[in-house]
Amino acid sequence: MRNRTYWVDHVLSETNKFTVIADHDDIYTITPYGTVMQQGTFQDAAHFNSIEEGLTANEEAIYILLDFARHNKETADKRLDAAEAHIDELYATETGTVTLTNTSKYPFNNSKQTVALSTNRDTGNYVVVVEVTAASGNVGEIIVSDQLVNGFKVEYTGSAASATISYKVIGGWSK
Repeated sequence: MRNRTYWVDHVLSETNKFTVIADHDDIYTITPYGTVMQQGTFQDAAHFNSIEEGLTANEEAIYILLDFARHNKETADKRLDAAEAHIDELYATETGTVTLTNTSKYPFNNSKQTVALSTNRDTGNYVVVVEVTAASGNVGEIIVSDQLVNGFKVEYTGSAASATISYKVIGGWSK
């Protein structure tokens, strides 16, 4: 594993001040003025090569994971299905669909609608995953707001006349 470098700024007691000494033939030596209050991290090949090596190692790890995913798609899909089933069981998810309509002209939108939950949650701290399943026009963004224990509100920001949204509520339990 790569050893992390904690970079430190070079700090002088005076800022933006320099000593200029004329050497000879229009050649000058310019040095920062003031005392060193904090020695900065050296910017040298050892530090920069450490960064490069870390990036290369991360890139290789990503390629290995992508290669694994490509060649083991069936196994990955089964694991994903099992994980989703476990989440459904653990958090008692609720799913449904709602059709939103907008009768205002763009840029105005009155598509906001309240969605009642079939089972009240203990808290309003739940996740609502939304997906557009049908639309007539540009839906824009889907916004979920006003999450309460018994429901939430959902709307879209685009100019579509209507949109059907499927949702999945995860969590909201204090156990």
